[in-house]
Amino acid sequence: MSEQQGQINIELDETIAEGIYSNLAIINHSASEFVLDFVCIMPGTPKAKVKSRIVLTPQHAKRLVKHWQKMSTVLKLLTVK
Repeated sequence: MSEQQGQINIELDETIAEGIYSNLAIINHSASEFVLDFVCIMPGTPKAKVKSRIVLTPQHAKRLVKHWQKMSTVLKLLTVK
C-alpha cells in the first residue's frame, strides 16, 4: 500500500462547493439511517421543494451531533461579554 494509507483523496466539484441555501431542515430517522432534508421556503409561499437530502448512518449522525455541540460551546464562549 502507499505511504498515505488511511487517507482519502476527496474531490469537491465547483457546483457542490457553491452550496445550497436552506432555511428549514426536516430530520427523519430509522434504526439504520438518519435522513436530513434541506428546504428553502419563501415567506408567503405555501409550497416548497427539498433542495438537498443527506442520508447518514447512526454512527455518522452521532459524530455530526457531537461536532455541533462542540461548536455551540465554542460560539457561546466567543459571545460571552
